[in-house]
Amino acid sequence: MEQQHLNRVYRRLNEKIHEAEFLVGDASQRGQVGTPGALAERDAQVFRAGIHLNRLNSEFEDFLFGRIDLLEGKDGERGADGAFSSVEPAEGAVEQDAEGRGHARIEETLHIGRIGVLDTDYAPLVIDWRAPAAAPFYRSTPKEPGRVVRRRVIRSKGRKVLGVEDDLLRPELTVSLNGGGLPVIGDGALMAALGQARSHTMRDIVSSIQAEQDLVIRAPATSVAEVGGGPGTGKTAVALHRAAYLLYQDRRRYAGGILVVSPTPLLVAYTEGVLPSLGEEGQVAIRAVGSLVDGAEADTYDEPAVARIKGSARMLKVLRKAARGALEQPRPQPSSRDNGGQLAFGEDDEQAGEAAGGTAAVTPTSLRVVAFGARVELGERELTRIRESALGGSAPVNLLRPRARRLLLDALWSASGSRKRFTDPDMAAEARAAFDEDVSTEDVFIGFMAAWWPELTPRRVLGAMADERRLGRWARRVLTPRETRQLARSLRRLDEDGKGPLSVHDVALLDELHTLLGALPPPKKREHDPLDQLTGLDEVTTFSDRMSSRRSRLDRMEEERTDYAHVIVDEAQDLTPMQWRLVGRRGRQATWTVVGDPAQSSWSDPDEAAEARDEALGSRPRRKFSLTVNYRNPAEIAEVAAKVLALAMPGMESPRAVRSTGLAPRFAVAQGDVGTSVREEAQRLLDEVDGTVGVVVAMHLREQARHWLAGLGDRVVALGSLEAKGLEYDATVVVSPAEIADESPAGLRVLYVALTRATQRLTVLSGDRDQPDERGVPDLLRE
Repeated sequence: MEQQHLNRVYRRLNEKIHEAEFLVGDASQRGQVGTPGALAERDAQVFRAGIHLNRLNSEFEDFLFGRIDLLEGKDGERGADGAFSSVEPAEGAVEQDAEGRGHARIEETLHIGRIGVLDTDYAPLVIDWRAPAAAPFYRSTPKEPGRVVRRRVIRSKGRKVLGVEDDLLRPELTVSLNGGGLPVIGDGALMAALGQARSHTMRDIVSSIQAEQDLVIRAPATSVAEVGGGPGTGKTAVALHRAAYLLYQDRRRYAGGILVVSPTPLLVAYTEGVLPSLGEEGQVAIRAVGSLVDGAEADTYDEPAVARIKGSARMLKVLRKAARGALEQPRPQPSSRDNGGQLAFGEDDEQAGEAAGGTAAVTPTSLRVVAFGARVELGERELTRIRESALGGSAPVNLLRPRARRLLLDALWSASGSRKRFTDPDMAAEARAAFDEDVSTEDVFIGFMAAWWPELTPRRVLGAMADERRLGRWARRVLTPRETRQLARSLRRLDEDGKGPLSVHDVALLDELHTLLGALPPPKKREHDPLDQLTGLDEVTTFSDRMSSRRSRLDRMEEERTDYAHVIVDEAQDLTPMQWRLVGRRGRQATWTVVGDPAQSSWSDPDEAAEARDEALGSRPRRKFSLTVNYRNPAEIAEVAAKVLALAMPGMESPRAVRSTGLAPRFAVAQGDVGTSVREEAQRLLDEVDGTVGVVVAMHLREQARHWLAGLGDRVVALGSLEAKGLEYDATVVVSPAEIADESPAGLRVLYVALTRATQRLTVLSGDRDQPDERGVPDLLRE
């Protein structure tokens, strides 16, 4: 029966594809007219038809995945999707016989899928999973079934139905369907979904969303949705489904883009394939927190002590001082040629030539220019006064450069004595204009400005912070001398222009500096060709023209976008205060969904992070949700993880595991070479599971672990403890729990995360620091 329906659906999809192809061809013909109006019309039509065609041509692993059989509703009204809108059954939908048994008839059957499909008479063949009519598929329970009698999960691949699993929500009723009985097949939809092997790409859970998850997905976006839940409760999947649902409900509002922030690039890669399978792509950007600043891609991690410094809100004070202090370049060492380390612009032609090129690496201490036939000079004290005056207030440093230039010219005009020579206001104004034009175009003055008030970039300031002496001045009374030394040394991988590899925490500092410095002035536009004025058009481009270009307009907009209509923060408990500021700037006018679990936080000061989070979210109203069911881990693994949770967060309850496999976690002790033991365990698990194996080690061992596992194939992955967040594998090897627990103040919480990645099997491999007992159980996991 389901195969027949799926065949009918694909026949209808083929018809829709031919219609879309015709629209694309027809639009191309319109473009041959050659007028700007026809080109614009073609552009819009090709764009709409292209999106529709791409959506229809998408290959779905399980395009059709659900069905609900419903009783008669309270009213006969149909919604926009063609289904009856009533959620509750009509009063006479269930009839009682003489013995008190209930009898009913199925009045409506709805198939649920990735996108909605109507037949030629506009009756629903498939209901889009986000439509209101599909909500009972997720929300109905035996306790509150509503109109739903049977819920069926359909497993399909391409155009073939592989199997079905049924949940009977009204088992007390005798139900007829099309004159016959209502068959029930399988052991339940949820357990069938949980039994599937994991791949490196996250499987969406559209077909197995449960009631508490569906409440989050369909929650109104007028308030901040704060979603809490332990490992395996489906937080990440719920967040992605919420993005797709919001676009479906109000596409115009969220056309400004939805940003999903993930903690690591691994989790981005793991989740980025989900949205196309939900019927959405193009409007949602999934970014790692280290990739939120264009041109700054970071996937490396600082040592825990350095990460705590860079992530702390204290860095804001340091960066504010650095943004202004970086204007002053270090003085050269004294020599007989440079007047004891003093640099004056205008001393001789050679120096003027250097100044014109803007190559000076130190801050000049005096300025000498020739105006109206006389030499005019400003000394160090006057230049210091001008700089302090220009820097007054809190405006971005680069935006103050024109003000500093104007103050310099004012000071030079006063020093020249010209103001006293002109009593007539008009003559004085004319002379002053000539003076400014004459002085400001001199190579000496241009070179002086380049050295005295350079145009700063965030990377250049970050590079300047590698100088421990300068950083010490900027961080005085904010960081300890030890912290200053650690911070400066961590930045020495950058050159003086800030070029070099960045850590994840550096990116938040760059974004803060971008705000403190202000954007550099844009380059001057090219001169317009006079012939352009004859037509009134610079250039006519169309969507179909841009489709063939190397980078589409959509790509460029995505790179330039810094403000979104909705922001979803996944694993929010890991964001540092500085990262919350980074994310907050991208959601100033946005609605928000914040997903996290305090018990999995890797940040050492949750209170400080909470304060930064509240600042980012502002005064928006909050609505809290809690996910309580662990769908990932079997009870045997959840029990082991709960022992660490009790140490990390005393009093916090673990989510309830819904299944048991009967397979107890394995405890082993590394014998001799740790790498050999890790490789043997990984090989053993590869033979026992069909899916993937994750090997989790302390951060400083992750590169070694990749060498240990070389050659075992792409089903096994080595990752550091901080990279494991949000991921899941069929089997997991956790190497040396003590090393993971001791690597940071939040180490126990990080270990809790590592122990909750497995869906089937878990091996804990102890080292010398774990103090394993005779069974191989490390001290942290013993009763």
